Amino acid sequence: MTNIVNHWIGGKSVEGASGTYGPVTDPATGAVTTKVAFASVEEVDAAVAAARAAFASWGQSSLAQRTQILFRFRALLDAHRDEIAALITAEHGKVHSDALGEVARGLEIVDLACGITVQLKGELSTQVASRVDVAAIRQPLGVVAGITPFNFPAMVPMWMFPIAIACGNTFVLKPSEKDPSASVRLAELLSEAGLPDGVFNVVHGDKVAVDRLLEHPDVKAVSFVGSTPIARHIHTTASAHGKRVQALGGAKNHMLVLPDADLDAAADAAVSAAYGSAGERCMAISAVVAVGSIGDELVEKIRERAEKIKIGPGNDPASEMGPLITREHRDKVASYVRNAAAEGCEVVLDGTGFTVDGHEDGHWIGISLLDRVPTTAKAYQDEIFGPVLCVLRAGTYEEGVALINASPFGNGTAIFTRDGGAARRFQLEAEAGMVGVNVPIPVPVGYHSFGGWKDSLFGDHHIYGNDGTHFYTRGKVVTTRWPDPADAPAGVDLGFPRNH
Repeated sequence: MTNIVNHWIGGKSVEGASGTYGPVTDPATGAVTTKVAFASVEEVDAAVAAARAAFASWGQSSLAQRTQILFRFRALLDAHRDEIAALITAEHGKVHSDALGEVARGLEIVDLACGITVQLKGELSTQVASRVDVAAIRQPLGVVAGITPFNFPAMVPMWMFPIAIACGNTFVLKPSEKDPSASVRLAELLSEAGLPDGVFNVVHGDKVAVDRLLEHPDVKAVSFVGSTPIARHIHTTASAHGKRVQALGGAKNHMLVLPDADLDAAADAAVSAAYGSAGERCMAISAVVAVGSIGDELVEKIRERAEKIKIGPGNDPASEMGPLITREHRDKVASYVRNAAAEGCEVVLDGTGFTVDGHEDGHWIGISLLDRVPTTAKAYQDEIFGPVLCVLRAGTYEEGVALINASPFGNGTAIFTRDGGAARRFQLEAEAGMVGVNVPIPVPVGYHSFGGWKDSLFGDHHIYGNDGTHFYTRGKVVTTRWPDPADAPAGVDLGFPRNH
């Protein structure tokens, strides 16, 4: 019998009532192992209603109560990290060590939420006028929603809900329907930690559930991570309904390699950043820009390393890279490689024919490396979201930066060089929200915010860090005047008023 992943509403598992389900597959075998209930409009409304009811008390709860619960949740998450990683591997396909790393990065944001008391401190100015004080405070919004992608089914939700809850909001999560089990397990651990019923809810589904969250009048803010077209839709639709929105979109992250760089270190970094998690990362390096005469040597070093990557099931400790999430996505990724030569690319490695013995029905694709890629090629222009690395050539540093800045995406970028002056220029001149210097995937630590520029971000706030706290709260300024006790009336006086 196929397992069913149900919703989590009001502190308990709730069976789907719509009659609509989606398949959840094991990417390593292609077999459907689970089905997930898809929420109707009425079921989304029930989750929002539970969150709204819980906000009446949670929004007034003490910071001490909120952080104590989050500390207990952190301990439970730490104790169950192997279990959650196994759920991720079973439904997403990434290798177990990578899944463990995902949980660890999510824990960073839980750590930040446990210390939210510092972030929520207000400001006070005394004596702005005679006996007048002004205080600035931050208060929660109410019910907020998160819509998260398949590539990080535990980490990305934890970029959102721990901070939102710590700030006093209640939360409705709509995770990816492709790998939904991790989010429900997180809900169970939150409940075990003592989180009141209704503060955190999970509804599964497709566009029906998403659109209802975007238009629901009781949802005050929406956080999203996914592709640029959907991020643009989320931002436009939710904003039109008066909601605060942070919508993180797609990427085409470039790595600029200067002639003075350590080419072995650059090749190691390029392979790790391009092919880790099978390239299904919004921070993956998908384009290397080789400057000057180093291109041929750098490509050869990348090829040598890429050919040695062990691809296999995520639960095999020997595997370094697993399959892609679905068969349809695998076929789409393969199409870019198959059309690359016709678009003027030099195909150094073609992984489209790769399979794993005994797992032939899995969603497998091997490593692909394309050299001398023109900027007109679809393999360069689109976010492929798979293990395909494009190498472009530039004559000078200036040409390389101009190429990077011409991209419509501005999520992350990196430079590899030994020249501090060049690195400093790049930090200032690169049009991207996150920059690495000899660091290929510059994902900020939890207490700095994550987010891109241009078509990689819609909305004013980045995610987690200080921006996360500001996004999930709204400011209020209170001006007060109190009479001085020395001016208290002395009682009834029938005489003439005294002059001061």
